[in-house]
Amino acid sequence: MDTHSEHLRINPARFQANFDALSEIGATDDGGIHRPTFSEAHLAARAWFRDLIRESGLEFRVDEAGNHSAYLPCGPEDGPTLLLGSHLDSVPYGGRFDGALGVLSALEVLVVVKEAGISLPINLEAIDFTDEEGTHIGLLGSSALAGKLSHSDLEHPRGGKVAFIEGLNRAGLTKDGLLNAARHQGSLAGFVEVHIEQGMRLIDANAEIGVVTSIVGIGSSILTFIGRSDHAGTTSMEDRLDAAQGASAFILVIRDILHESFPHCVANVGKIDLMPGAFNIVPAEAILRLEYRAPEAHTLRILGQALLEGARFEANRFGLGLEVEDLGEYPPSLMHDEVRSAITNAADTLSLNHIPLTSMAGHDAQSLAGLCPVGMIFVPSVDGASHSPREFTTWENCIHGANTLLQTALRLAINIDQVG
Repeated sequence: MDTHSEHLRINPARFQANFDALSEIGATDDGGIHRPTFSEAHLAARAWFRDLIRESGLEFRVDEAGNHSAYLPCGPEDGPTLLLGSHLDSVPYGGRFDGALGVLSALEVLVVVKEAGISLPINLEAIDFTDEEGTHIGLLGSSALAGKLSHSDLEHPRGGKVAFIEGLNRAGLTKDGLLNAARHQGSLAGFVEVHIEQGMRLIDANAEIGVVTSIVGIGSSILTFIGRSDHAGTTSMEDRLDAAQGASAFILVIRDILHESFPHCVANVGKIDLMPGAFNIVPAEAILRLEYRAPEAHTLRILGQALLEGARFEANRFGLGLEVEDLGEYPPSLMHDEVRSAITNAADTLSLNHIPLTSMAGHDAQSLAGLCPVGMIFVPSVDGASHSPREFTTWENCIHGANTLLQTALRLAINIDQVG
């Protein structure tokens, strides 16, 4: 790579001004963001992004999945494109940095390359994917782009079918369009995403950049502990078949299972429903939504089995039945060696401390892993906070992430023959 390109950097003032402007859209009083997919705030953020793309002298594109892109033609019109980006939607009452940092870093890279007049053999694209966070269907836009969506995937949106269809209508999208948004094999030279770490490992290691090695595999299931409803006052503790007690015991056992046998994994019960749900009736059913994560596919399977065995043991101990609805497993996604190498070299050029990391959260990059070479750049999260108004990354580290993306993109574009 030539000396001029190696010394190229983003414009920090412009980058921060764009970030601050975006942070006003869907802002909450406590400093967070509320931009669920297809909400008024989310659509306003996408309109703002579209206008910014055009003001920056770049081509605006939107596909049938609603993915919004800035496009910079550099190479042949029908040649491959290096894709950069993330997402502008948020979890309910989340933080300002999750996703938004990656989208604006990608846009800044395109603007800097355009201003510098650098000739590259491939085209560049900065993308905002639809519904990464899963207001309706997690990783929706990136899965559609990668050709991984099926009719059945669209039949069970988290917020219900009516809300999903209404959201699609507001955005001018259709279910058929989502199924026809796939890019063809060979159209993308690669994909790189800047993201906050959402954990403490970078800060603990005093590192400025995380070079992601893989994205964790995720499994989930619905567990229903089945007991018997009785009068809460007249039924003795010994005579109860209390579904809530068995479910609670299982939740406590989860920590022991992971600490003893799966120290690099996590599991969570984030939703509990008790039936019939009255304060004076012993619960007949306790319905849990269980999620678990592991860095390797075989560990994910074994962890799922161990958790299920723990649930069965506790159900039996309390004289309860147990029904299990397996919601499936998403295997880990490996990052491409050449992309990781480019990120590492970019961080070295910028004299930034870096370490390899497994991503313990899902990201759009995992959807694209089978379509093209992918990589991710992590920057530190203060106190590890994310999906919360407390989410924060220092502006210095935001700039480090964007500059690392810029240098990574230049390396991948110039050495395109070595990627793939």
